[in-house]
Amino acid sequence: QVQLVESGGGLVQAGGSLRLSCAASGRTFSRYAVGWFRQAPGKEREFVASIPWSTSIYYADSVKGRFTISRDNAKNTVYLQMDSLKPEDTAVYYCNAIVAGTNYWGQGTQVTVSS
Repeated sequence: QVQLVESGGGLVQAGGSLRLSCAASGRTFSRYAVGWFRQAPGKEREFVASIPWSTSIYYADSVKGRFTISRDNAKNTVYLQMDSLKPEDTAVYYCNAIVAGTNYWGQGTQVTVSS
């Protein structure tokens, strides 16, 4: 069993920054990939970024150069640093992990970017 808890969302003006955190518990955190997804009102949930336990990091084209994903295995936490935020980044952001074939999601954290 894996529990994921997001935090760090809020209201920010366009051009501003936020850092989201995803705290994980329950399994060997360093051995599984963690990703961030987001869902805007009326839209499907979409991929934002992921960080495997090994090497490569992946970003959606829409956030490349603005968002940075990182992890601190000692703290069982994955971060999403979001810079140069745009109104179109407004969404609920979810943390995701796939462990032993099971998909786990956090409860989400709201990010609102005002123009």
